[in-house]
Amino acid sequence: MWRRDLAFACVCLTAIALVVQYVSPRRKFDQDHSLVVLDNSSAGTVANLEDDISAIVERLDDAFQSDWEAAGLKPAATIDRLTMTRRISLGLTGTIPSLEEIRQIEKMAPTTVGQHWLSYLFTDRRFGDHVAERFARALVGVEEGPFLIFRRRRFVSWFSDQLMENRGFDELASEIVTSSGLWTDSPGVNFLTVTTNPELEDRPDPVRLAGRTTRAFLGVRLDCMQCHDDNLEGEWLQSNFHELAAFYNQSTTTLVGLLDKDRKYKFQYLDEPESVTVDPQVPFHQELLPSEGPLRERLAAWMTDPENRPFARTTVNRVWAILFGKPLVEPIDSIPLDGPFPPGLELLVDDLIEHDFDLQRLMRIIVASRPFRLDSAADHEMTTEHEQHWASFPMTRLRPEQIAGALLQSARLNTVDGGSHVLLRLARYGETNDFIRDYGDVGEDEFTAAAGTIPQRLVMMNGQLVKERTKRELLYNAATRIARLAPSNVDAIESAYLAVLTRRPTDEEAAYFQHRFDERTLDSPEQVGDLCWTLINSNEFGWNH
Repeated sequence: MWRRDLAFACVCLTAIALVVQYVSPRRKFDQDHSLVVLDNSSAGTVANLEDDISAIVERLDDAFQSDWEAAGLKPAATIDRLTMTRRISLGLTGTIPSLEEIRQIEKMAPTTVGQHWLSYLFTDRRFGDHVAERFARALVGVEEGPFLIFRRRRFVSWFSDQLMENRGFDELASEIVTSSGLWTDSPGVNFLTVTTNPELEDRPDPVRLAGRTTRAFLGVRLDCMQCHDDNLEGEWLQSNFHELAAFYNQSTTTLVGLLDKDRKYKFQYLDEPESVTVDPQVPFHQELLPSEGPLRERLAAWMTDPENRPFARTTVNRVWAILFGKPLVEPIDSIPLDGPFPPGLELLVDDLIEHDFDLQRLMRIIVASRPFRLDSAADHEMTTEHEQHWASFPMTRLRPEQIAGALLQSARLNTVDGGSHVLLRLARYGETNDFIRDYGDVGEDEFTAAAGTIPQRLVMMNGQLVKERTKRELLYNAATRIARLAPSNVDAIESAYLAVLTRRPTDEEAAYFQHRFDERTLDSPEQVGDLCWTLINSNEFGWNH
């Protein structure tokens, strides 16, 4: 009984907060109903940023242009600014621009909107939280982990703070690998405690840690050598993996947190009669490994050394994948040490190292590059080679959290961000989790291509979230507000398209829905709600393009 009463009280409080937010505007609108979220005060700063990255962007574009010419490919045309901001938002915040943001974007110069939008998002907590979650999936997985000694949300929140401060990724990665203490006070410790193994006296598992380190930080699937040498004409040995695991063997969970204690790592290799002591050693570039110091500190220093290019390559590849929905090198955690490398990768690696692993700068360069600004379709014939050579923007399915984020934002004209009312953010958090539970999560391997399923389509068509967010009874719903504020059916249709698909309808689409609106006798909110439901269930809504 008390649970039902508590749930009812939470629903009531949420409803009151949402109504208050609707009738008491948090922001002021101008005469065009556009929110002043972006202004031109940063124009000089953006111009300086563009000048700063122009040289590397030009070299990057030249590298891809040469590759297209060698492959005999004609690239797709350049996209408009709304499509660009949609791509950036989906990649860096897991949602789409709100209608109020779109109104402001359209006032900006098309040539600078990408960098302006990045400057805006880099100060938005949505950016830190979403990108932190994307990295966390590779670092600590998606499971809840051991009870008490693992705090996944604490790790993601801390990682988000580091991204908002634009801390160098080499420093951040080093802290993750070397952290000691309590998992609450030193959030990086959770990278180790999530692997805690009861069979090892509740110590972090050095084997799992070695596997995560090589895949997430070095882009090498060295954990495939855990049980045997490379039998596919490779040079990796079983000893390479376990020598790396030995760096983590001293980590011990105690009542005062994670500490390192002197302990030898022993392992019985394949075809060997007994276990042997394994000394810590790195699998390549041994000359970069410091000769003295605590084991994990030595490992972190080697891993993040500017001369250890696999670390920088893996970082570039993951950031590229976050923005494009597809990594530059596939699979994302298997990059050859000696190449061959795709065009642009080594240029981006050089710039990342030269600028102290500045992730925000890397994102600016990628967004400014020509491959990011290309359309997914063209008037001329398109083949799979166009996507393989980045002569067109790859079409990828949105991940469940992106679908949920886009759904929740498309249902409101105001921006749902870190400045929204706390109850609204709590409601959004709960609705997102419920939707992902029903829709299905992709897990750690989020960049593995997967086809849509019938249950997923049914969730979109009949699910509670879509139903609630398109019905007319809710005062704050986009459909209701569009119907009340739009001066005509034409404006209502256009606003619905902008809110859901971040574009205006084509002439054919506008004429079709105008005819349907005119022939119906139902009230306007229901018509707009039906239109929003239709657009949400279109194929276009569920794809990054």
